[in-house]
Amino acid sequence: MSPTAPARRLRLGLPRRVFSQILLMQVAIAAGVAVLATGLFLAPLGEQLDDQAMRRALAIAQTTAQQPQIAEDLRATEPTPGGPVQREAERIRRATGAEYVVVLDRRGVRWSHTDPERIGGLVSTDPGEALAGREVMEIDEGTLGRSARGKVPLRDADGEVVGAVSVGIAYDSVRARLIHAIPGLLAYAGGALAVGALAAWLISRRVQRQTRDLAFSDIAALLAEREAMLHGIREGVVALDRDGRVRLLNDEAQRLLGIGEEAVGSSPDEALGAGRTADVLAGRVTGTDLLTVRGQRVLVANRMPTDDGGAVATLRDRTELDQLGRELDSTRGLIDALRAQDHEHANRMHTLLGLLELEMYEDAVEFVGEVVGDHRATSEQVTERIRDPLLAALLVGKATVAAERGAALRLSDRSRLPDRLVDPRGLVTVVGNLVDNALDAVAGTPDARVEVELRAEGRTAVLVVRDTGPGVPPEQRELIFTEGWSTKEPPGHRGRGIGLPLVRRLAHRHGGDAHVGEAPGGGAEFTVVLPEALTEPGPPAALAGASSRPAEPEEAR
Repeated sequence: MSPTAPARRLRLGLPRRVFSQILLMQVAIAAGVAVLATGLFLAPLGEQLDDQAMRRALAIAQTTAQQPQIAEDLRATEPTPGGPVQREAERIRRATGAEYVVVLDRRGVRWSHTDPERIGGLVSTDPGEALAGREVMEIDEGTLGRSARGKVPLRDADGEVVGAVSVGIAYDSVRARLIHAIPGLLAYAGGALAVGALAAWLISRRVQRQTRDLAFSDIAALLAEREAMLHGIREGVVALDRDGRVRLLNDEAQRLLGIGEEAVGSSPDEALGAGRTADVLAGRVTGTDLLTVRGQRVLVANRMPTDDGGAVATLRDRTELDQLGRELDSTRGLIDALRAQDHEHANRMHTLLGLLELEMYEDAVEFVGEVVGDHRATSEQVTERIRDPLLAALLVGKATVAAERGAALRLSDRSRLPDRLVDPRGLVTVVGNLVDNALDAVAGTPDARVEVELRAEGRTAVLVVRDTGPGVPPEQRELIFTEGWSTKEPPGHRGRGIGLPLVRRLAHRHGGDAHVGEAPGGGAEFTVVLPEALTEPGPPAALAGASSRPAEPEEAR
């Protein structure tokens, strides 16, 4: 026998798609509501129909009892099938559609009945309350079956109770009315259910489009993956809603921007304060790979709009890359300076060799003395006035680069800076940026000069860099300190528009400021004031030891 394929078990359960589940649940809810509403309507409907039937029976009985002729006939005649009471009661019964109209005397003897043979007999139910003068409404069993009844006392002209009138409405007619109402009610309920199902289908279709026809498990997995990705990547992510308010911040964005979860729900201006970073996140500055400075970090931002009117901005930290770029610039400057020195040294050696071959020994000695003296004079001038070794080395190197580029870099006579800097590397960054910008500005101009002035006023360091370039127009003197703004083409390894904003931020970090004006002889004059940039002066012995430091390089040479 060939093996039979295993039987597939029928798996029952909710469908996986969000669209199908929502449609099924909404249809089930609509059906449940329709059934519940129908039941809640039918439950009091039976009671209402019973009440209506009893009130109708009571009204017929009241109308019958108000006819004085019946009370007179009840006193004057005998209870017979052909008597006047029977004839009047039957007329009223046929006219009103009641099941029966029974007139009885105080003994409970019937004077009228639907079945003439029962006339003269006692009634099957207790007429005591009606004979006592009270009106009665009830549903009860009698000789004609279950009926809705109304009983009222029958009074003569003097108001004395001489009997009672009992009227019955067949209970089957009440039930028939209830059953007759059910199809219409179910039709209304079915119509409501159909409308609810259509509305559920339309809503489910909208949900299907918005959820890309995913299953709930897929959405849960996507949410878990999103959380892991957002908080695991080393790139800041900031999501904004259609109103421009922050709705999501991952851990890296909080670290780069220096804000926390409290920023969620606020605008970039409220969370970060006015500035380029807030402008980039808000979309007021457009473009790709936008550079901005946040604190001491250089960030690259990109902003992408979303379908719901919001946006997602990504932030990358390129502080280290920018520092490497600046170190590369410094290395290139150093290489250029070494190349210039090598070229100059070769020319001097050729000149010295020529003097020696021409046996012009005295001229050769004088030439060597001048060369060594000029170099020593430049180094001594810097080290005597600038006691910090990092700044002194920077200025000596920049002087060599300036000479190679056809410019003169000199130190102002007013320059005096002791070796008491709190943040020498920060000041090196400020001086290097401003000197590089000045050398770029004077490049290619006749009689190109750059003057650097560094002085201490108590614990405040003041830096002034003047050049003989074209200067900065008044309308651009604040714009040049904006992140990303530059009039130069960016080099391949980094962007422009970062140096001067960093200079101003470093000044602000020390409680100072940086601004630009016009130099006395034309060109630009950058001034940076750094309060609290120097430590308090030490005791005299320490000062004496510090004053002897510049002599060490001379002895070493």
